[in-house]
Amino acid sequence: MKRTTVRMVIMLALVSVVAAGLDWFVNFRAGIITQVLAGLADPPQTISATAAKTTEWQPVLSAIGTFRAVDGADLSLEVSGVIDKIHFTSGDDVKEGQVLLDLRNADDVAKLNSLTATAEGTSVTLQRDLGQLKINAVSQATVDTDIFNQKAALANVAQQKALIEQKTLKAPFTGRLGIRSVDLGQFISAGTTIVTLQALEKLYLDFSLPQQAVAEVKPGQLVEATVDAFAGDVFRGEITALNSKVDQNSRNVQVRASFDNSDHRLLPGMYASVSVKVGSPQSYVTLPQTAVVFNPYGNSVYLAVKPDGSGGLVAKQAFVRTGETRGDQVAILSGIEEGATVVTAGQMKLRNGTKLVVNNSVDIPNSPDPKPADQ
Repeated sequence: MKRTTVRMVIMLALVSVVAAGLDWFVNFRAGIITQVLAGLADPPQTISATAAKTTEWQPVLSAIGTFRAVDGADLSLEVSGVIDKIHFTSGDDVKEGQVLLDLRNADDVAKLNSLTATAEGTSVTLQRDLGQLKINAVSQATVDTDIFNQKAALANVAQQKALIEQKTLKAPFTGRLGIRSVDLGQFISAGTTIVTLQALEKLYLDFSLPQQAVAEVKPGQLVEATVDAFAGDVFRGEITALNSKVDQNSRNVQVRASFDNSDHRLLPGMYASVSVKVGSPQSYVTLPQTAVVFNPYGNSVYLAVKPDGSGGLVAKQAFVRTGETRGDQVAILSGIEEGATVVTAGQMKLRNGTKLVVNNSVDIPNSPDPKPADQ
């Protein structure tokens, strides 16, 4: 009886030990699984963020234009000949009417002298016959013939002078000459370009805008232009005219603006970026362009929000409707409100619920009028 009791006690003790071991193993396994699952969760991601702000936004129409001179021409002569004299140097500033070039005209001058002598002879004959007519020594028909001969002779003189004048090139307006393309002694044909002349005191800027802009653009409106040659400088002019028709192929209307160029910095043919302010300033929520994830199916941003019952920040995706861009900024028409904390860098590694750590040690470009680094 005692032996049976001892065996029962031992068996119960063994069962208790096994049960205790199983309970420890289950708790140990649960702890390991919890640690593994915790390790599989997304680690916090470091991002930059900024608060969405409302700013005044001036609507602007942008375009590409080309400067051209108010007066500009490639100068040439109407007649052929050999260049006898050149009175200018490439790059000279010249006045209207200044002689620039002469063709060889010795034969033409000699012929002019002959025709002048003939005209003088007809004049003498006319005066003599007029005196004779008074005493009826000649007929009226003779005097009429003398008058005709004198007019014909004078016309020949005028024609020859015009021919000689055509062999002299004069500046048609005040401006700056380009590079000479002919040489002394060279034979040139009629119409050969000798040099270009451009008036630089005032320039036109021609550019095109969509037909929708016709209602917003009118003469007298301010135009701003920038050129690569003078990075950071803004040139200001005003619209002087709109074309009277819209191009049927592009559906754009040509616009012309006038710019003062008394310092001669701008040159005809220069490419320019053009902006025209239209309408009244409006208030928009603005963000750095880096904050927006642009996709074909819709643009979105990531917000840094605090979930209920938690002091940390997590990512939340929000779809937005974007408007115009201005420098580094983009206007947000809908999707977020002013004051929302928006992720500006690091979005590619985020998804909804990702824990966030904000680090704004690196400045994110957010200027409406950015300047080059060396400006």
